Amino acid sequence: MRGAGRILFKKGEGLFNRTQEDEKQFLEEIKAKLSVELKHMSGRVSRYAQDVREQKQYMWDSKGDMDHVEKISARESADQTMRSGEVALDAKRRIEKLLQSPYFGRFDFRRDDDSFEEMPVYVGIHSFSDRENRRSVIFDWRAPICAMFYDFELGHARYRSPSGEVHGDITLKRQFRIRRGQMEFMLESGLNIMDDVLQEELSRTSDERMKNIVATIQRDQNAIIRNEDAEVLIIQGVAGSGKTSIALHRIAFLLYRFKETLSSKDVLIISPNKVFADFISNVLPELGEEQITELEMESLANELLGRRYKFQTHLEQSSMLLEGRDPNLGRRIRAKASTEFLGKLEEYVKHVEASRFCPVDLPVRDHAVPATILDVAYRKRPDLPLTQRLRWVAECAEHEAWVQWRVELTAKERAALKAAVRKMGRNAALKTLYREFYVWLGQPELFKAVRGRLEYCDVFPLIYLKLRLDREDGAYRHIKHLVVDEMQDYTPVQYAVLARLFPCNKTILGDVNQSLNAWAASTAETISELLRHCECVKLYKSYRSSYEITQFAQSISPSADLVAIERHGPKPRVLACRDESQEHDLVVQMISHFRKQDFQTMAIICKTQEGAHRLFKSIRKKGEDAHLLTARSTAFESGVVVCSVHLAKGLEFDRVLVPDASEKSYQSALDRNLLYVACTRAMHDLVLTHTGARTPFIGDEAPYEGDTQL
Repeated sequence: MRGAGRILFKKGEGLFNRTQEDEKQFLEEIKAKLSVELKHMSGRVSRYAQDVREQKQYMWDSKGDMDHVEKISARESADQTMRSGEVALDAKRRIEKLLQSPYFGRFDFRRDDDSFEEMPVYVGIHSFSDRENRRSVIFDWRAPICAMFYDFELGHARYRSPSGEVHGDITLKRQFRIRRGQMEFMLESGLNIMDDVLQEELSRTSDERMKNIVATIQRDQNAIIRNEDAEVLIIQGVAGSGKTSIALHRIAFLLYRFKETLSSKDVLIISPNKVFADFISNVLPELGEEQITELEMESLANELLGRRYKFQTHLEQSSMLLEGRDPNLGRRIRAKASTEFLGKLEEYVKHVEASRFCPVDLPVRDHAVPATILDVAYRKRPDLPLTQRLRWVAECAEHEAWVQWRVELTAKERAALKAAVRKMGRNAALKTLYREFYVWLGQPELFKAVRGRLEYCDVFPLIYLKLRLDREDGAYRHIKHLVVDEMQDYTPVQYAVLARLFPCNKTILGDVNQSLNAWAASTAETISELLRHCECVKLYKSYRSSYEITQFAQSISPSADLVAIERHGPKPRVLACRDESQEHDLVVQMISHFRKQDFQTMAIICKTQEGAHRLFKSIRKKGEDAHLLTARSTAFESGVVVCSVHLAKGLEFDRVLVPDASEKSYQSALDRNLLYVACTRAMHDLVLTHTGARTPFIGDEAPYEGDTQL
């Protein structure tokens, strides 16, 4: 059958679209239907736009003749029309996207109850219903029935529908690549149909931003994405396991599953920096969802402290640590990055609470409210900030005077009573209280200001003290889901702050082996102890890098659990240079070589920001162009970028060059982590250069080639 009849599945017809030619014809029919729908939606958008213009013109022309009620009604009508127009515009954009690639998979499902024969289910990024036949033609990948595409091969299968679990058999399974409306290939298999597609996708060069993975989601990834029950889901995954992408797809799924109660405005991502936020910014819009708000920890700190305190950035503190400018900095960071420290800080909060209110008998005309009454009143409201709490005590004292002696205070007496109660409170400055914490702890040397600024390791302990004492933690109560990336880089105190600010469901992801501060690393187990109702899942398969690069990274930081996907490429190279000048010449030569290849992105990843800046200047001086990533960078750039390991975290590049991989630069346990993170950013090609002895973390078995071979 051709035309509309082929889109409707009819019982008794046999296999629907038997051959690839049938599928290509079906694709053309779907595109024709989509084109009709696009024309319809374009008309609706135009009509809504015209209606809005006319309504605004009417309000302008009639503003002198309408009363207040009429104006409100006209504005509400215009707003409703605009909202309807936005819905229509979103639908139009989805149709435009479907026209480029309507679907990527198909499976035929026969239910056990035999109420249907094989039902063909075409899986796409968005759903589409044939308006003429009133039937779903393409199913959204997040729909319950589509879970079977990821979870089962041919044979028995099941899915959870709103009415209960449905059982049956998958009798056919296909995967397509459709680009710009053209079918590039069709694969049909009863085994792991997605393996070939996955291999081909992984072998492609990187893009400017992270891509969606809906066509290649694996079974274990699908289970995480569709987990709708976990209050706190911790994803511990090896480098390149797709943690961030999975977390974003999970958010897309939850927005689809709970569309009535959850919107993109209710979700917040805590990300390591703005470059990373830009790198991942394309995923949710590709999946048809609005972009969600992203916030860095430092920006959050500034908001919570009212921008009254200056402090180091995390990058500045890390640079100081790596450059060894303060031999005691590591000790201070380590001391403030433990659960024991959080416990001591909580003890201090109770100490301050007990000592910041000193009640005395309060005169009220010819009587006195006993200090014990005031103390009881104070202790009854530990949930209030100090100022409100003292006001509460004053109200209790006034009430006591009326109950005991029938004394009704005048306005002047009431003001005097409140002033007297306020004097009983010790409202010391937050920074003073924080500094005194270390005196109380018996370790005043653990607090040190840097040119009048707080050290970064002091910022969140200070915030925790503020939240506990002032109880001003309601600014983010509207957030219903929090995503925390690079979980290993946040301390127990930071998690305690997040727990108070965001009493909502969370997705937390990271890898302790990629911590850039070994003394402040949080594991999944540590986080589970700090947050309640946690569920932890682990991902061991690495997809980003070629097998050779993954094995090389394993020699630096071995993980017995890691499984490298067997996508092969050139072996990593370690190139020796005579001196720094020759090393910089080699870097420039590699950049020139990169521009002649099909690669899209190349990163030159230095150990420190200072080293990145110095090398960048040398590259520019030698006539090559590159982008330098700094703490102020806001966008992920294609082409050649120079950056530190800290700013490369979470990113991926076709080619990675790690300069100065020498024994002098990489020698400590922290250095090992840095080198591992740098190397695991590479997808297809990895080169390391060094002068003098190379770092012992590479090992003698690593490939070693001359300094002229690229």
